[in-house]
Amino acid sequence: MSGKNQTIISEFILLGLPIDPEQQNQFYALFLAMYVTTILGNLVIIILTQLDSHLHTPMYLFLSNLSFSDLCFSSVTMPKLLQNMQSQVPSISYAGCLGQMYFSLFFGDLENFLLVVMAYDRYVAICFPLHYTAIMNPQLCLSLVALSWVMTTFHAMLHTLLMARLCFCANKVIPHFFCDMSALLKLACSDTRVNELVIFIVGGLIVIIPFLLIIMSYVRIISSILKVPSARGIRKAFSTCGSHLSVVSLFYGTVIGVYLCPSPNNSTTKETVMAMMYIVVTPMLNPFIYSLRNRDIKGALGRIFHKRTFPFSL
Repeated sequence: MSGKNQTIISEFILLGLPIDPEQQNQFYALFLAMYVTTILGNLVIIILTQLDSHLHTPMYLFLSNLSFSDLCFSSVTMPKLLQNMQSQVPSISYAGCLGQMYFSLFFGDLENFLLVVMAYDRYVAICFPLHYTAIMNPQLCLSLVALSWVMTTFHAMLHTLLMARLCFCANKVIPHFFCDMSALLKLACSDTRVNELVIFIVGGLIVIIPFLLIIMSYVRIISSILKVPSARGIRKAFSTCGSHLSVVSLFYGTVIGVYLCPSPNNSTTKETVMAMMYIVVTPMLNPFIYSLRNRDIKGALGRIFHKRTFPFSL
């Protein structure tokens, strides 16, 4: 089999979503609207954190990186999905498929690590409010962001290089709307045991350890909140963490449902729908979750519009 290299396969066919042909146009319009909403919503968060000095804090540094990650995460798959929905042959080149897999892993991992960093930020803010500025100094914040980017780069590159060494022969149909790593492994006609072992060990740690760290942070946060004597203090603390908890629930709920709790009959339809949730729906909802529940974001929007509407007001 070594003589038959990957050159046997020059492209893959993406089956896409299980949609009836007569409903294709309606779903195309829906996904296009969702993608545009994702782009605009996350761009608003990024621009606001840059323009408004009140948002130059650790929490909004992490939030702007999360919005950038969401924007890119959705952009890795959605344009190709929309293109294929209008195409007679929904294909993707071999190199394009590996690239899509790399960047989907990269930005998915980046969101994973940024959610941990944001949980740590909330932990310090609530449990050590008097030392928050000293602990979450600019050097530490930038280091945490840089570490997240570096770790995701190595993890995504590891899986991509391992995938590139595999041989793909006759079957080139991927029963998914993007080049999902597990779907690609099922098409390989060479030994995939190394890939599966790395996914089980490294991939499991990448998901489980950050998730446990977030749980530990919120256990400490809740125990600290319950010690606050005033009901107002409790409400304020919970409102501070509410947005982050909502995003964590959305992201990890769908990821765990797809990769850690697969359906017993190995239903590709279920996996595809769940993947749509964390790749498309979650990045779209995140800006609304943070803006609707966040007075700082609302205040920044008001100040920016006020400056644009009344540029010469005192």
